Amino acid sequence: MTVDAQILRALRTAGSDAVSGAELAQRLGISRAAIWARIQELRTLGYDIAASPHLGYRLVSAPDRLHADDLLARLGPIRVIGRDLRVFRQTTSTNDLADRLGREGVKEGVVVFAESQLKGRGRLGRTWLSPAGKGLWFSVLLRPPLRPPEVTRLTIAAATALARAIQTHTGLTVGIKWPNDILIHGRKLAGILTELTAEVDSVKHAVIGVGVDVNLDADDLPADLRRHTTSLRLELGRPADRAELAVAILRALDHDYARVCAGQFEALADEWESLCQTLGQPVLILVGTRRIRGRAESLDGDGALLVRTQHGRLERVVGGDVTLEK
Repeated sequence: MTVDAQILRALRTAGSDAVSGAELAQRLGISRAAIWARIQELRTLGYDIAASPHLGYRLVSAPDRLHADDLLARLGPIRVIGRDLRVFRQTTSTNDLADRLGREGVKEGVVVFAESQLKGRGRLGRTWLSPAGKGLWFSVLLRPPLRPPEVTRLTIAAATALARAIQTHTGLTVGIKWPNDILIHGRKLAGILTELTAEVDSVKHAVIGVGVDVNLDADDLPADLRRHTTSLRLELGRPADRAELAVAILRALDHDYARVCAGQFEALADEWESLCQTLGQPVLILVGTRRIRGRAESLDGDGALLVRTQHGRLERVVGGDVTLEK
C-alpha cells in the first residue's frame, strides 16, 4: 500500500478526530516533513484536510473522483479482488485493458477503473454509454479454477454481488434479469460483460466488466434509452457517492468470487434466484438466428438458464438476448 493510501486510511479510521503528524510519521516510518509533503499533494487532488499545530490532521471531505489510493484506503482486507487498483481518466474500454494485463501474466484480482470510456461495450457488441464522472466503469481480471463451460458462474456471482451491494448501500429494491442486467422498477441500472481467454479444458483468464449508472441525469441518456434505463441519482433523487459504492461492490465481488472458488456455487445460485426477475416468467430468447420461447424455470449447476419450451422440453441456454413476454 502506498504512503498516500496509508495516510488516507489513518484519516478515515480516525473519523472526526485528528491524527498527529508525529503519529503518522511513526506509523509509516517516514519524517513529519514527508507527511506534510504528501498532505499537500492530496490537497492538490481535491482532498480537504484540516491541519492544527496542536491536534494534527483531519479529513474534512474528499473529491467526487475515483482515486486508487483512496479506494485502497477504504477497501480494507480483501482476498483477491481489489488488491491492485488502477484508475484511468479515460480509456477505450476497461475490458480491453484488463484483457491485456491478463495476457501479460498479471496476477488475478487487479481492477481497472476509468472515469470515462470512448468505446465501452455491453453484450452482443452493443455500445455502453460511459459519460465522465457519472458512473462506475470497471473490469476485474480473474484466473478462476473453472472449465470454460462453468464461466457462466462468474456472471451469476457478479450479478448477485452487484445487486446485493447496491441494495445494501442505497436501500433500493434491486432485481436481476438473466444473465447480466441489474434492474430497478424494471429499468436497467447496471450491466455485466464477462469475456474469457481459454484452452479446451481450462480458463487462462477471465475479465468481468461492470457498468453502473450512478449519477446520470435524464439528459445524459439518449431519448431511445430513457424508457428502459435509469440511474441511482434518478431513483434516489440525489447524487450517490461513487467511491463508497465502488468499495461496497468490490467487497461483495471478492466475497462471492471466493464462494465460487470454494465450490459453493449452489448456495450462491439460490441467492441469485431470490433476486432474479426472469424466473417464472414467459421469455423469448434470441440466440443468434434461433428463437427460444418458453418459461424460465431455474439455473443449472453451471449457471445456464433452464427454459421450459412451449413443447414441454427443457432447454439449456448459456447466453442470448432475453425479452420478458406479457
